Amino acid sequence: MRPLRLFKGARPHRPLSWGDAVVLLGIAALLYAGVRLAFSAPPVVKGPAISLAPTALPWYAVLSVGRMAAAYVLSLLFSLAYGYKAAHSRRAERALLPLLDVLQSVPILSFLPVAVLSLTAFLPQGLALELSAILLIFTSQVWNLTFAWYQSLTTIPRELQEASTVFRFHPWLRMRALELPFAAINLIWNSMMSWAGGWFFLMAAEMFTVGARDFRLPGLGAYLHEAASQGNAAAIGWGLGALVLVIVLLDQLAWRPLLAWSDRFKLETVEGEDSPTSWFLNLVQGSRLVAWTSQRIAHPLGERVDAWLARRYPPAGEWPIQRTGRRWAGWAVCALGGAGLVYGGYRAAAMLAAVPPSGWGTIALGTLATLVRVSVSLAVAVAWTVPVGVAIGTNRRLASWLQPLVQIAASVPATALFPVFVLALAGLPGGLNLAAVLFMLMGTQWYLLFNVTAGASAIPQDLKNTAALLGLGRWARWRTLVLPALFPYLITGAITAGGGAWNASIVAEHVEFGGRALTTTGLGAVIAGATAAGDYPLLLAATLVMIVTVVAVNRVLWRRLYRLAEERYKLE
Repeated sequence: MRPLRLFKGARPHRPLSWGDAVVLLGIAALLYAGVRLAFSAPPVVKGPAISLAPTALPWYAVLSVGRMAAAYVLSLLFSLAYGYKAAHSRRAERALLPLLDVLQSVPILSFLPVAVLSLTAFLPQGLALELSAILLIFTSQVWNLTFAWYQSLTTIPRELQEASTVFRFHPWLRMRALELPFAAINLIWNSMMSWAGGWFFLMAAEMFTVGARDFRLPGLGAYLHEAASQGNAAAIGWGLGALVLVIVLLDQLAWRPLLAWSDRFKLETVEGEDSPTSWFLNLVQGSRLVAWTSQRIAHPLGERVDAWLARRYPPAGEWPIQRTGRRWAGWAVCALGGAGLVYGGYRAAAMLAAVPPSGWGTIALGTLATLVRVSVSLAVAVAWTVPVGVAIGTNRRLASWLQPLVQIAASVPATALFPVFVLALAGLPGGLNLAAVLFMLMGTQWYLLFNVTAGASAIPQDLKNTAALLGLGRWARWRTLVLPALFPYLITGAITAGGGAWNASIVAEHVEFGGRALTTTGLGAVIAGATAAGDYPLLLAATLVMIVTVVAVNRVLWRRLYRLAEERYKLE
């Protein structure tokens, strides 16, 4: 690999196009449709009482883990399909990547009230709340998985791609034998990050208020929210203790075994010095029942699935010709969708026209203030996550005890403690600005840390040995090996971290605690205030401005660096 030289030899980044305008128009139409449905929601909603008794925590934990698991399964399926299509089709990539930029930039905390109110307009309240909670958790889990999967597919060494072509792998065999193994380490670390992000937004997913509508679901998030609202320190301690216990159990029973199992997929010619281990994986692999199930059920079933998928998805050049009728059906769907977009965009524009000039001025000033805070939080996050992530990814002994601590720290919902923290800093000069930056840092740093750790873990042992044999010093080793190897993972983490920081601004810049509201200048504060007041035109305007800003930053900066990582920093 060549040393890190930014921008040299990169393909020019794609400028904003009409496709981006169509995507933004679709988001605006969708937001408008949700707002119109929200008007039909029940005017007063009172959620069930949340018990703060410690005996309620086991059942609440089961409910929250169930919602998290449902959202994660949906996130993984979406990521595999979406990222695969974007990586294997240049035509699809031109449409899917701009859409992905927009989707990951949508501030879900501003869209959630609209989603819940619109769902309660035509679904039973309980089902609507469950679907809304899963939707919010899904949006906090899916984007980093999709970017990680896409990044892995676009950085597979060319010789491995050519080998799969020579052996005429059909798409399913190529994915199972090459692409999934190559991306396994990255996907597992980002899955851990996705669960941490889900825990982070769990309080907002299970309990929030819009005017006289009090929506809540029994769960750990609602328990912590209620405890924080009442200022019950003992209940907060019990809730955090239960959350930490669940995180530790997941680490020991799921993530650590998966990391130990995925070590076999590292792209290297010699075995690593300290391979990760897992007592639970060793226990499962030594079980006779598991061996019998694998031999008699799993393997035969897997062979049948392979054969069926091989017939359904033949090698390139053997696809059946599409029928003309299907083409006409596709054109008809596109025409209907286009008409819906035009009408929804027109109605959304009419709603935006109701925003006064002073409102647009507030949005512009808030956008600039939030952009500065996001930039500062990203700079601080990069400064500490790169060395720490490399240490965790390359030192197995350090990772054995530091990895669970990092998962716990990343998973603890800062929204449970943030109001108290803000009140402590409110009296200091610039205290609210400092508190907002720190909260954004809590929402950004873990995306970077988990991606950097995944990149460091994937560095082949033979390259490490080569660097040692050449007698490279510490800085020379970082410049020629570590930083180039980390570059694709760092860019992936930065993209998702930036989106997380903009989302976190909605909570960081407007805090309500004990009947007291504290607000600082920022776009997130505008969105939070519009949500609390039910000012839907201002909410729509601020949400669209946030989306446009994040997409512009991604297109001007991060997408260019993504292309650089794809073209120059491959292990080949």
